[in-house]
Amino acid sequence: MWQDFCTRIFQPGSSRNRYVGIWYYQIPQKTVVWVANRVNPINDTSGILSVNSRGNLALYQRNQTLSVWSTNISITGTRNSIAQLLDPGNLVLLQNDTRRTVLWQSFDYPTNTMLPSMKIGNRKLFLQDQPNWVSLMVSVQGFISFVASRVMDGAKMERASIFTTVIASETGLSERLAWNNEAHRWIVFSAALPQEQCDFYLHCGPNSYCNPNERINFECTCFPGFEPKSSQEWYTSDGGEGCVRKRGVSTCRSGEGFVKVACVKVPDTSEARVDMSLGLKSCEDKCLRNCSCVAYASAYYKRRGFGGCKNIHGFGTRPIYTSECR
Repeated sequence: MWQDFCTRIFQPGSSRNRYVGIWYYQIPQKTVVWVANRVNPINDTSGILSVNSRGNLALYQRNQTLSVWSTNISITGTRNSIAQLLDPGNLVLLQNDTRRTVLWQSFDYPTNTMLPSMKIGNRKLFLQDQPNWVSLMVSVQGFISFVASRVMDGAKMERASIFTTVIASETGLSERLAWNNEAHRWIVFSAALPQEQCDFYLHCGPNSYCNPNERINFECTCFPGFEPKSSQEWYTSDGGEGCVRKRGVSTCRSGEGFVKVACVKVPDTSEARVDMSLGLKSCEDKCLRNCSCVAYASAYYKRRGFGGCKNIHGFGTRPIYTSECR
């Protein structure tokens, strides 16, 4: 039986830490495409991955009392579930019945690698930014899908040995790779770098925005009511520390309002809540009632205007000016 991927507990390089990962089974050079417990590694020789009594897939070490990592979902009804690694490299937790309902899947929690058949768009997707394993940060307004994991022979429909993947680096470089069987290595056949400074993730830091049209002065600007966290670094055109709220500024339910910041892309949805049934006025009222809400915006644009409501609960990922405002 042909097998493209495998999932096991492994130790990367000379590290003593152990992780649950997924990598290519047919490729001699171990290429890890997904890691479960990247924040909480096992630091000894133990490690058991199993479905627990609550129906969740969990990783344990030593005495199996506390899990190092878990799918951590709420399962209603029967907790009889099973885990399965699908052919595209997607680890899924299934309801163990005739319907085989997917309860959880690793494709919803990508690391720095995008595999064929993985979709990014208007769906449940959590893009995580965690130490050592960099996330693939993309816009959720589009819909991207790679639908072929390998080159197929159209006549015989036999599996071929060409694998492709997309990897995002810490610097924002996105590379599409193909495995070369003869050379026994990955070949880069396309790459994309950020086109300008504002495209780099967190270039201006929290609570600020970046203007790519600014050619003379510093491109980073604090939002109204905020000031540079480090005035010295800001003076030297280093906006990485971002901005902090000014002292004495009213923050909640004290007669405050909103300042319109036009021509910007809103932050990614990791710090937003979307309600498609609300208009802009109701969206503003909802944000004012929640002290953790710092801004609001339309969820989408249509021919007759804007629609939906997006409440933003932090500017950890900064908005940037769009090209339409140039």
